[in-house]
Amino acid sequence: MKRLTKASLVALVSVSLLPASYAMAQSSMGGHGTMGPQAGDNEFTLSGTGSSDKDFDNSSFGASVDYGWYLSRSTLVGVRQSVNFADVEGEGISDDFWNGSTRGFADYHFGLGAARPFVGASLGAIYGDGVKDTGVAGLETGLKYYVLPTTFIQARAEYQFLFEDSDTAEDNFDDGVWAYTFGMGVNF
Repeated sequence: MKRLTKASLVALVSVSLLPASYAMAQSSMGGHGTMGPQAGDNEFTLSGTGSSDKDFDNSSFGASVDYGWYLSRSTLVGVRQSVNFADVEGEGISDDFWNGSTRGFADYHFGLGAARPFVGASLGAIYGDGVKDTGVAGLETGLKYYVLPTTFIQARAEYQFLFEDSDTAEDNFDDGVWAYTFGMGVNF
């Protein structure tokens, strides 16, 4: 029940952003007149992820907040903060794990229509209960779909790998993991 409450909170926060993003889109239309960002615009994105087994014994969820700046209509650089929680139960084991990561990222967007695929990379640190504090790097791809001139929904997949120095980065690239997120954002 506690997990359901936390997941509901993430959904409630996402839905509560819709009126604000609509108002921001309406007020910014005078400046743009077009769909999507312009050079110099900022971007805020809230995304979530989660999974559970069929009995809800082993569950995990996370949230990610991105803040970025458009260097051009296609190039976005920014900072991403992610927090993840896992509730793991097994034979004689019942534990909760928290971890977080702070990463810088750069993404390149293709096209100027409502659908904007992108590719990019990130670099930063991961820390918390379930991991050893270390560096994290990754490649990412995704799609933003503008539902209003400055408001979009987003799906992103990241291939992440951990490292302690440049030697271990090369060695650990093949042992990475995939992370998937879905969220919404606004340009302003």
